[in-house]
Amino acid sequence: MKIVRFKSGGNVHWGKQHLDGRVTRLEGDLFGQQTDTNETFKVEKLLAPLEPRDILCIGLNYRKHAEEGKQAIPENPVLFFKNSGTLQNPGDPIVLPRKLNSDSVDYECELAVVIGKTCHNVSKKDALNHVLGYTCANDVSARDWQRNGGGGQWCRGKTFATFCPLGPVLVTADEVPNPNNLSIRTILNGEVMQDWNTNDMIFDIPTLIEFLSASTILHPGTVILTGTPHGVGFARTPPVFLKAGDSVTIEIEKIGKLTNPVIEENIG
Repeated sequence: MKIVRFKSGGNVHWGKQHLDGRVTRLEGDLFGQQTDTNETFKVEKLLAPLEPRDILCIGLNYRKHAEEGKQAIPENPVLFFKNSGTLQNPGDPIVLPRKLNSDSVDYECELAVVIGKTCHNVSKKDALNHVLGYTCANDVSARDWQRNGGGGQWCRGKTFATFCPLGPVLVTADEVPNPNNLSIRTILNGEVMQDWNTNDMIFDIPTLIEFLSASTILHPGTVILTGTPHGVGFARTPPVFLKAGDSVTIEIEKIGKLTNPVIEENIG
């Protein structure tokens, strides 16, 4: 099932997106039982498919991306975090920071995993049984703050407002039996910048869930960004960074297209 979160009549709803484009309202708990009411609703505004409980992010998780950055293959998954204030809806703008200025804001197409059941010391074999579904993510990154302004930590360059667009839909896990065999792309102003497959992940999704839940509790609603393939802006010659007026699309097989315009922050 393709689940959308949307505004209609001044209220926020979850709905089922049908093949013909219709959206019917769902009743119940996103992480429990849901019932399709078969009521067709007009989607006045599409929202990110959920408000994440936590956003866990994995760096250097594609072999060719590690190569393009001249980074060694990590022994364990590289973990960092985004805060909830980074969330952005499909169609709403990625805002280039100006209060803490960055002229090196980069795109990163990523497959996002949404945890549906509490995870604690979950085995790799059982890991996918804890997944509610998948969506597209853009791990927007201010490279200057990531590398030089954060005291050796990545979070400062990764947690500016709007730096985690999610959507356009949440595809339930039953429709994606193998999340490590999906084509994934970034399209910037109509030009394909990243074009690869999730089968190039160094640590596949069951391995990530096993690692992240080890001696750790992952609650329902936790979102895991699973890394980006090669083709990012900073690794190009010359580098390609986002600028006001751009439009960036993340496209993942079986999920769809997440598109956001780019604007500059207005600090008055």
